[in-house]
Amino acid sequence: MLSYQHAYHAGNFADVHKHLTLYAVIDHLLRKSSPITFFDTHAGRGLYPLEASETQRLGEYRHGMLPLWQAREALSDEPLLASWLEAIAGLQPNPGRLERYPGSPWWLSQRLRRDDRLQLFELHPGEHEHLAQQALPTNVRRIHADGLAGLSAALPVATPRVCALLDPSYELKAEYAEVAVSVLGAMRKARHAVVLVWYPLLPAARHLELLERLRDGGLRKIWRSELTLREPGEERGMYGSGMLVVNPPWGLDERLAAAMARVTPLLGDTSRYRADWWVEE
Repeated sequence: MLSYQHAYHAGNFADVHKHLTLYAVIDHLLRKSSPITFFDTHAGRGLYPLEASETQRLGEYRHGMLPLWQAREALSDEPLLASWLEAIAGLQPNPGRLERYPGSPWWLSQRLRRDDRLQLFELHPGEHEHLAQQALPTNVRRIHADGLAGLSAALPVATPRVCALLDPSYELKAEYAEVAVSVLGAMRKARHAVVLVWYPLLPAARHLELLERLRDGGLRKIWRSELTLREPGEERGMYGSGMLVVNPPWGLDERLAAAMARVTPLLGDTSRYRADWWVEE
């Protein structure tokens, strides 16, 4: 969708949920030495200055990343959160001040090893131009193209392992079905791939089409987690964030549960986190 720019939402509660999950998955995958090809189908800008006019317009990071940043010392005893927050702290130009929030290209690229590969797709011309200006390792490709089509065309890959993040805006209703088709197609080409899918929780509940299509698609393991700020129907707009992980690394669920138990209270009294196996055979 060429009207969507994530800068308006950078660092919000959904980013916290999505990127903490992504960080944990990467951490698990890097425990083995065999090379990985990573894909990011909707990369965005890669790095978001929080003082940018777009980000300040809605200020969503104030109810997402900022409370965690302010509580970082209290969270230092939780291993996953401590490591994640330390990475964010190292990105800041002025120690102690939260001035930048990293998007998924940064999270994926910052820990690439010599033989790993990363392909970043971004279709929006303005967003791709921002991405092109980011300093990234030489084993990262930035591709101005549709990421779902690009993922399909790129598979299979030469590396033994594959990890893909699918994170569209879902501004078009058709994207829920398109993402499901893309995931199922990718898994046919790389059955061992670890695939992460983010989806919004909206009152219209269109995410159920995505979930049901994947459940009926023959995949063997899909783990689901959802972070909600309130009950559906209380207000218009997104009330929660969902993440699916196909072929999740062993232990991911318990590690994220421990971290999210500390995160959720910081996002408000009505915030809730739940996780379960959407598909398990």
